[in-house]
Amino acid sequence: MKRFHPPTSGLLLGLLFAAPAYAEAPAKPNDGQQAPRPDAASDTPAAASADIVVTATRVPTAIERVAASVTVLDKAAIDRSQDIGVTELLQRTPGVSVSRNGGYGTNTSLRIRGAETDQTVVVIDGVKLNDPASPGGGYNFANLLTGDASRIEVLRGPQSILWGSQAIGGVVNIVTALPQRPIEGSFDVEAGSRDTVSARAALGGKTGPLTFRLGAQSFTTDGISVIAPAFGGRETDGYTNQSVTGRAELQLAEGISADVRGYYAHGRTELDSTTADTDDYSLNDEFVGYAGLNVDLFGGRLRNRFAYGYTDIKRDNYSPSQTQPLTFEANGRNERIEYQGSLGIAKGWDAVFGVENEVSRFRTVSPDGTAGAPIPAPAIARAALTGVYGKLTATVFDGLTLSGGLRNDDHSRFGSKTLFEGGAVWALRTGTTLRASYGEGFKAPTLYQLFSDYGNQTLQPEQAKGWETGVEQKLFDGALTLGGTYFERRSSNQIIFASCPAVSTLALCFQPGTTIARFGYYANVSRAFAQGVEAQGALRVGHRVLIDGNYTYALSEDRSPGAATYGLQLARRPRNTANGSATYTLPSGISGGVAVRWSGESFDDAAHRRRLAPYTLVDLRTELPITPRVALFGRIENLFDQQYQTIYRYGTLGRSVYAGFRGRF
Repeated sequence: MKRFHPPTSGLLLGLLFAAPAYAEAPAKPNDGQQAPRPDAASDTPAAASADIVVTATRVPTAIERVAASVTVLDKAAIDRSQDIGVTELLQRTPGVSVSRNGGYGTNTSLRIRGAETDQTVVVIDGVKLNDPASPGGGYNFANLLTGDASRIEVLRGPQSILWGSQAIGGVVNIVTALPQRPIEGSFDVEAGSRDTVSARAALGGKTGPLTFRLGAQSFTTDGISVIAPAFGGRETDGYTNQSVTGRAELQLAEGISADVRGYYAHGRTELDSTTADTDDYSLNDEFVGYAGLNVDLFGGRLRNRFAYGYTDIKRDNYSPSQTQPLTFEANGRNERIEYQGSLGIAKGWDAVFGVENEVSRFRTVSPDGTAGAPIPAPAIARAALTGVYGKLTATVFDGLTLSGGLRNDDHSRFGSKTLFEGGAVWALRTGTTLRASYGEGFKAPTLYQLFSDYGNQTLQPEQAKGWETGVEQKLFDGALTLGGTYFERRSSNQIIFASCPAVSTLALCFQPGTTIARFGYYANVSRAFAQGVEAQGALRVGHRVLIDGNYTYALSEDRSPGAATYGLQLARRPRNTANGSATYTLPSGISGGVAVRWSGESFDDAAHRRRLAPYTLVDLRTELPITPRVALFGRIENLFDQQYQTIYRYGTLGRSVYAGFRGRF
């Protein structure tokens, strides 16, 4: 086993800079009179409290009562970053790395603490957004723009007790706004390099018992070549995306309300082959729907939520030069029925519990495009998962909060599995906060891994166990915050894609029940070990200067017994990353800032045959208020036109200049 030696310079950098979100005042525990609302999309307007509240815990929880590591980005932080995509925003947070095979719209993988991208749960307004038709069943972040997001949370470490299968790496929770005034609206318009144009608008209000908001965004760019110019890419590959979000809540009676939520996005991405420019393109449609009924009993001490959630993701690839242009079609759907309760037991003691049933379906087919060749029969399959969970959070005395939870998942194909988590957080009067937590994860093989052309129906579920401990210190009345976290995670039965040789007699190298050879198959052969440090802090000087940043050392190794890759860093996961930014605001309100993102070396393959060089990106941004509600803004991304790769052979964005204006009313 390798010893843990984070580079000293990187650790000092992490302590110097700061995380993007910390509370400026200590949060108060639940007074026991009312339970928190059992909803990951609960509205927590900044005007209601100076405290930071986390809802990725499935109930609004003050950050000082959360045992796991979490980053909360509010609307001000989202606006200040000026980032268009959610991944651009998230990769500035601790423990997160991103790889993408090209420009905007191409396949985008987000990894938390070195876990697989499909081991991250993505939640939009309380609904899990995963794709049963994708190989790992995870979510492709390519089409997820910041849009009308009012809050984005990253909860790191195993979170399967509350979120079930897939939450081994962590949870990304995205919440759109609910208005607090009779009429509210916002808009953002910007344009820049490569004929990029983005326009977003939202309108809503609160009138009597009805609260609603509707937002829409359109994004288009000529893009870059998916294949990097150094490998022959010459033509640009464009991308367009249109999305709509909406929320409405109706108060039916005292303590009873109903709400509906929806999200739809359509993207078109031009593609290249792995070696050359092509005229290929893909279409992607994502739909999320939700309907819920909320019932409060006993003066709000027991809150109940009954909900139905639906996700539908459709992906089609086309090659116009072929006789049959459709080359790939996939459709994944989830239907989810759930009950969630929240109970205020006593002052500082509350519980969240629930039961949920999720039915997943997938359909996929890959025509070969040859003239006259019949389209093969699609692979179609279904699976169901019923989960029962409960978690107790108790402030046992002033400042010390303990939590523990259990979950049982009963999978229609893999039987029952029980998981445990526990944690403690101690907020001392000295401004010191100590955290420790332990969690377990469980992820059943996906329908694609079981039943696609490369499927293997003998697969077993992936499992993980992880723990962390950390400390945070506030100094100078909260003007300076420093913190650090150490984490470990052990994973077993990890599923990988095993390639077949050109000539093989292995049964798994043939499509099940046939003599048709295939390129490979999925197998449980992998174990992984992750450990690391996340260092962070915050410095605010009056209302003029804000410095923030973080450093992550994340060792994430293959620990498969007997494997030639044993002890090597897993592919496309840099061991060292750091982010830092500084913003200065003049008395007139004009602000300017610089952001730096550094990534250490990584490798494109498990055997480390292809090295991806380290890189440093520098961004500049500025904002000029025109009125108290309207501002001009502009930024330069990748100021020094750094050439780099997050996936071998694929292009990345060079220097880019954007400018626009925004309004809030």
